[in-house]
Amino acid sequence: MIVALSQLNSTVGDLAGNAALIKDAIRQAKNKADILVFPEMVLTGYPTKDLVLDSDFINSTHEILIEISKNIFDIIVLIGFVRRENNKIYNSAAIIQSGKIIGFRDKTLLPTYDVFDEKRYFYPANKIEPINVRINDDDIKLGIQICEDLWDDDYEVKVTDILIEQNADIIINLSASPFHMHRIKDRIKVVKEKVRKYNKPYVYCNSVGYQEELVFDGQSFVVNLDGDIIASAKAFEEDLIMVDISSQDNYTFTILDKFEELFNALSLGVKDYVQKTHHSKVIIGLSGGIDSAVTATIAANAVEGRNIIGVSMPSKYSSEHSIRDAELLACNLGVDFEIIKINDINSKFLDILDTILDNSSPGLAEENLQARIRGNILMTIANKKNALLLNTANKTETALGYCTLYGDMCGALGVISDLNKNEVYDLANWINMKYDKEMIPKSSLTKLPSAELSYNQVDPFDYKIVSPLVDDIITNGYNIDQLLDAGYNYDLCKDIINKIRHFEYKRHQSAPGIRISKKAFGLGRRYPIINKYRV
Repeated sequence: MIVALSQLNSTVGDLAGNAALIKDAIRQAKNKADILVFPEMVLTGYPTKDLVLDSDFINSTHEILIEISKNIFDIIVLIGFVRRENNKIYNSAAIIQSGKIIGFRDKTLLPTYDVFDEKRYFYPANKIEPINVRINDDDIKLGIQICEDLWDDDYEVKVTDILIEQNADIIINLSASPFHMHRIKDRIKVVKEKVRKYNKPYVYCNSVGYQEELVFDGQSFVVNLDGDIIASAKAFEEDLIMVDISSQDNYTFTILDKFEELFNALSLGVKDYVQKTHHSKVIIGLSGGIDSAVTATIAANAVEGRNIIGVSMPSKYSSEHSIRDAELLACNLGVDFEIIKINDINSKFLDILDTILDNSSPGLAEENLQARIRGNILMTIANKKNALLLNTANKTETALGYCTLYGDMCGALGVISDLNKNEVYDLANWINMKYDKEMIPKSSLTKLPSAELSYNQVDPFDYKIVSPLVDDIITNGYNIDQLLDAGYNYDLCKDIINKIRHFEYKRHQSAPGIRISKKAFGLGRRYPIINKYRV
């Protein structure tokens, strides 16, 4: 039996566009494969959020699915979509053969943790049973699961057990599993455990693309009866693969290293966000520092350099090497580069505000004014050029509130918002090794990080200590006792935890980011803005 897996890059709400992708994959697979599997909610895009509450959207989805099914012959096709029955909405798979829909199978396990909120929208399956199909004169029972149904060890309902008890010949999972570091290893481990337990082949088809802070990495795969991966699709790219599920051919599944995964995930996030919002250009403020350098390099990997505008906006506090580093980076990346000095603009603001500001003791307000001037300049250029402004803030600084509202927090997308400061440096070094040259200038890597908003200013944190501490608090969810057991200083822990809680109001106004960790700021972390609890 030949099974084809088509991992497509759907766009939420683009029913016509998604249908065109589906039809093209069907044309490629027919007469070559017996079964063609698409990802979870491939027709609607995922996650649809409150769009599924729009009855017109549900009606249109059904109409397009019927239209697709009328042209499917000589192959069995599994399409993920959203369906309505008796005023209930289901995350479903349509099984299509001989020009008609022969059945539906609905998602049973509806996750409500982290970025998921599926019980808000969907009802669980009323029944769990294989579907009978005929392939090459043989009756085959397909055990169909949708995404979370694979991860049933933590649920009372054991979806795989139930399907196997009803003599499913093969398990097929339609998935839209978001990427985070090393997620593919988790998927492979769980699938292989199922295969060893039940001695049934397993087909796992995953989405690819960026949507609503989430990156979907693809990497669909098939495991045979022996528990060996016999085929896999590309990482972070659309792909169509075909495999005989009885194959015992030697096959090497390649897992990307950490920084190649990060670079590809973030690049896909930028590329998709720009394209799916119908933009062609991006703009970045280039300070000469490490964050903007890494952001720009990722952007240049996602968007052609001629469509990127890098802007340096020096003030009287900016060092010559910062301007030089920004220009050198732009030259290395082949992007347009502009220098707009803000000294005169800043001075005029200060003159106008002279009666309000006490210029005898300048402080935070005056420093942040420079950041806000830069934000206004970048947004104005973005409007004029129909470009998207990319935000350059990292996770550590965002956690600690070391950023300026309506200044360096401006932007349509936070490219490195889920990378801690140490990971930014590590990724920069990897980038230079990847290109085998100083793509990111050496001095951007070696100089002390600084916002350069006052003379001799440097960032007030030891990032080698604070970055992993922030990750232990946010990503790993450590409490104060666990942090102390890990060797952190009590006063530092208390200070950092309280800073994180205090600056929630800033993060609620941040640009959407690209999730690459198990716990990012955004959809998956919902802390109250007003929160008086302190350590």
